[in-house]
Amino acid sequence: MNIAYLCDPEQIAGLIARGEHVENLLQIYGGMINRAIEGRPADMTISMHLCRGNFRSTFISSGGYEPVAESLLAKCNYDGYFLEYDTDRAGGFEPLRFLPKGNKIVVLGLVTSKSGRLEPRADIKSRIAEATKYVALDQLCLSPQCGFASTEEGNVLAEDEQWAKLRMIVELAEEVWGK
Repeated sequence: MNIAYLCDPEQIAGLIARGEHVENLLQIYGGMINRAIEGRPADMTISMHLCRGNFRSTFISSGGYEPVAESLLAKCNYDGYFLEYDTDRAGGFEPLRFLPKGNKIVVLGLVTSKSGRLEPRADIKSRIAEATKYVALDQLCLSPQCGFASTEEGNVLAEDEQWAKLRMIVELAEEVWGK
């Protein structure tokens, strides 16, 4: 089960139609995650990517993170979260308010891996600024929304387009965070 599916009313309806009990799934998953990582070494960093699908530049789920945000961000003992924010189907940044102040981070997947078109840099900077209404800048990072080839078929963009996106992310990170 993908936690991102619990953000999508269509996916939830499909689970219920198959006879799945979705009422407490998030709490069950959170408890299992926390138990699985409770004995980790102090210097081990654990993060999670909430994938919404990435097969040949398509997606499978939509919906903002609000239904899972409090349980996931505030109660799961991850150090970081890779969240897809490359399209409107991920909703707004309001759910980030549940991220506790401190060492946890959210990696904003603002750059799509589904097409070769470079996003306007000003738009990405504006979206980062919007996210800082809910989370401190030092708890944010920038990345592609998902991998460039989650399956052997890959996505519909060329290798040089992938490298251009990665270069842009590095340059933007240096501009925004000074790193």
